[in-house]
Amino acid sequence: MRKAKTKSRAERRVSYQKAALRSEAFARALSEAKLCLAGSGGLRSVFEQAARKAASLPRQPFNENWADVQTMLRLVRAYERGEYQQVSNDALMWIVAGLNYLVDPFDLIPDKIPFLGFVDDATVVEFVADKTRQTLDDFMIWETTGH
Repeated sequence: MRKAKTKSRAERRVSYQKAALRSEAFARALSEAKLCLAGSGGLRSVFEQAARKAASLPRQPFNENWADVQTMLRLVRAYERGEYQQVSNDALMWIVAGLNYLVDPFDLIPDKIPFLGFVDDATVVEFVADKTRQTLDDFMIWETTGH
Protein backbone atom coordinates (compact mmCIF):
# COMPACT_ATOMS: atom_id res chain seq x y z
CA MET A 1 0.00 0.00 0.00
CA ARG A 2 2.74 2.46 0.89
CA LYS A 3 4.46 1.90 -2.47
CA ALA A 4 1.26 2.85 -4.30
CA LYS A 5 1.03 6.13 -2.37
CA THR A 6 4.64 6.99 -3.12
CA LYS A 7 4.17 6.17 -6.78
CA SER A 8 1.05 8.30 -6.90
CA ARG A 9 2.91 11.33 -5.47
CA ALA A 10 5.75 10.80 -7.94
CA GLU A 11 3.27 10.59 -10.80
CA ARG A 12 1.63 13.81 -9.64
CA ARG A 13 5.01 15.54 -9.46
CA VAL A 14 5.76 14.49 -13.04
CA SER A 15 2.34 15.68 -14.18
CA TYR A 16 2.79 19.14 -12.68
CA GLN A 17 6.15 19.43 -14.43
CA LYS A 18 4.22 19.73 -17.69
CA ALA A 19 4.07 23.38 -18.67
CA ALA A 20 0.36 23.40 -19.48
CA LEU A 21 -0.48 22.40 -15.90
CA ARG A 22 1.66 25.21 -14.47
CA SER A 23 0.35 27.81 -16.90
CA GLU A 24 -1.67 30.89 -16.13
CA ALA A 25 -4.31 29.50 -18.50
CA PHE A 26 -4.76 26.35 -16.39
CA ALA A 27 -4.92 28.44 -13.19
CA ARG A 28 -7.59 30.57 -14.90
CA ALA A 29 -9.51 27.42 -15.96
CA LEU A 30 -9.48 26.19 -12.34
CA SER A 31 -10.65 29.56 -11.00
CA GLU A 32 -13.45 29.71 -13.55
CA ALA A 33 -14.49 26.15 -12.65
CA LYS A 34 -14.72 27.09 -8.95
CA LEU A 35 -16.81 30.17 -9.79
CA CYS A 36 -19.01 28.15 -12.14
CA LEU A 37 -19.75 25.54 -9.47
CA ALA A 38 -20.42 28.21 -6.85
CA GLY A 39 -22.97 29.97 -9.05
CA SER A 40 -25.95 28.72 -10.99
CA GLY A 41 -26.42 28.17 -14.70
CA GLY A 42 -22.72 28.15 -15.53
CA LEU A 43 -22.49 24.41 -16.19
CA ARG A 44 -24.83 24.57 -19.17
CA SER A 45 -22.64 27.22 -20.77
CA VAL A 46 -19.48 25.17 -20.08
CA PHE A 47 -21.09 22.09 -21.60
CA GLU A 48 -22.36 23.92 -24.70
CA GLN A 49 -19.04 25.66 -25.39
CA ALA A 50 -16.99 22.50 -24.79
CA ALA A 51 -19.32 20.35 -26.92
CA ARG A 52 -19.03 22.82 -29.82
CA LYS A 53 -15.25 22.91 -29.44
CA ALA A 54 -14.95 19.11 -29.20
CA ALA A 55 -16.95 18.72 -32.41
CA SER A 56 -14.28 20.66 -34.31
CA LEU A 57 -11.15 19.29 -32.61
CA PRO A 58 -8.62 17.16 -34.45
CA ARG A 59 -8.63 13.80 -32.66
CA GLN A 60 -4.97 12.92 -33.20
CA PRO A 61 -3.44 14.98 -30.35
CA PHE A 62 -5.90 13.40 -27.91
CA ASN A 63 -5.19 9.77 -28.87
CA GLU A 64 -6.64 7.49 -26.19
CA ASN A 65 -8.06 10.43 -24.21
CA TRP A 66 -10.68 11.30 -26.84
CA ALA A 67 -13.18 8.98 -25.12
CA ASP A 68 -12.44 10.79 -21.84
CA VAL A 69 -13.36 14.16 -23.39
CA GLN A 70 -16.68 12.68 -24.49
CA THR A 71 -17.30 11.13 -21.06
CA MET A 72 -16.52 14.45 -19.32
CA LEU A 73 -19.02 16.19 -21.58
CA ARG A 74 -21.75 13.62 -20.92
CA LEU A 75 -21.11 13.73 -17.17
CA VAL A 76 -21.35 17.53 -17.01
CA ARG A 77 -24.54 17.48 -19.10
CA ALA A 78 -26.13 14.79 -16.89
CA TYR A 79 -25.09 16.62 -13.72
CA GLU A 80 -26.37 19.97 -14.99
CA ARG A 81 -29.72 18.37 -15.86
CA GLY A 82 -29.96 16.81 -12.40
CA GLU A 83 -29.85 13.28 -13.83
CA TYR A 84 -26.54 12.32 -12.21
CA GLN A 85 -25.40 13.69 -8.88
CA GLN A 86 -22.98 10.98 -7.66
CA VAL A 87 -19.90 13.10 -8.26
CA SER A 88 -17.84 14.94 -5.66
CA ASN A 89 -17.48 18.71 -5.93
CA ASP A 90 -13.72 18.19 -6.20
CA ALA A 91 -13.96 15.80 -9.17
CA LEU A 92 -16.55 18.01 -10.87
CA MET A 93 -14.30 21.05 -10.39
CA TRP A 94 -11.37 19.26 -12.09
CA ILE A 95 -13.58 18.09 -14.98
CA VAL A 96 -15.03 21.57 -15.51
CA ALA A 97 -11.52 23.05 -15.32
CA GLY A 98 -10.35 20.60 -18.01
CA LEU A 99 -13.26 21.57 -20.25
CA ASN A 100 -12.65 25.27 -19.57
CA TYR A 101 -9.04 24.84 -20.66
CA LEU A 102 -10.17 23.00 -23.77
CA VAL A 103 -12.42 25.88 -24.79
CA ASP A 104 -9.88 28.62 -24.10
CA PRO A 105 -8.38 29.63 -27.47
CA PHE A 106 -5.62 31.58 -25.71
CA ASP A 107 -4.23 28.87 -23.46
CA LEU A 108 -0.54 27.97 -23.22
CA ILE A 109 -0.27 27.16 -26.95
CA PRO A 110 -2.94 29.09 -28.92
CA ASP A 111 -5.36 26.76 -30.70
CA LYS A 112 -4.86 28.54 -34.03
CA ILE A 113 -1.39 26.98 -34.34
CA PRO A 114 -1.97 23.85 -36.43
CA PHE A 115 -1.68 20.58 -34.49
CA LEU A 116 0.57 22.03 -31.74
CA GLY A 117 -2.25 24.26 -30.53
CA PHE A 118 -4.05 21.21 -29.18
CA VAL A 119 -1.11 19.37 -27.61
CA ASP A 120 -1.42 21.35 -24.38
CA ASP A 121 -5.19 20.77 -24.37
CA ALA A 122 -4.57 17.02 -24.68
CA THR A 123 -2.07 17.19 -21.79
CA VAL A 124 -4.66 18.85 -19.57
CA VAL A 125 -7.39 16.37 -20.59
CA GLU A 126 -5.06 13.46 -19.81
CA PHE A 127 -4.19 14.95 -16.40
CA VAL A 128 -7.85 15.56 -15.51
CA ALA A 129 -8.89 12.11 -16.74
CA ASP A 130 -6.18 10.48 -14.61
CA LYS A 131 -7.15 12.60 -11.60
CA THR A 132 -10.87 11.77 -11.94
CA ARG A 133 -10.59 8.22 -13.35
CA GLN A 134 -12.81 6.63 -10.69
CA THR A 135 -15.48 9.31 -11.19
CA LEU A 136 -15.45 8.84 -14.96
CA ASP A 137 -15.59 5.05 -14.60
CA ASP A 138 -18.47 5.26 -12.10
CA PHE A 139 -20.37 7.54 -14.47
CA MET A 140 -19.90 5.16 -17.41
CA ILE A 141 -21.17 2.27 -15.28
CA TRP A 142 -24.18 4.39 -14.33
CA GLU A 143 -24.80 5.14 -18.03
CA THR A 144 -24.57 1.52 -19.14
CA THR A 145 -26.72 0.07 -16.34
CA GLY A 146 -29.69 2.17 -17.35
CA HIS A 147 -29.40 4.59 -14.41
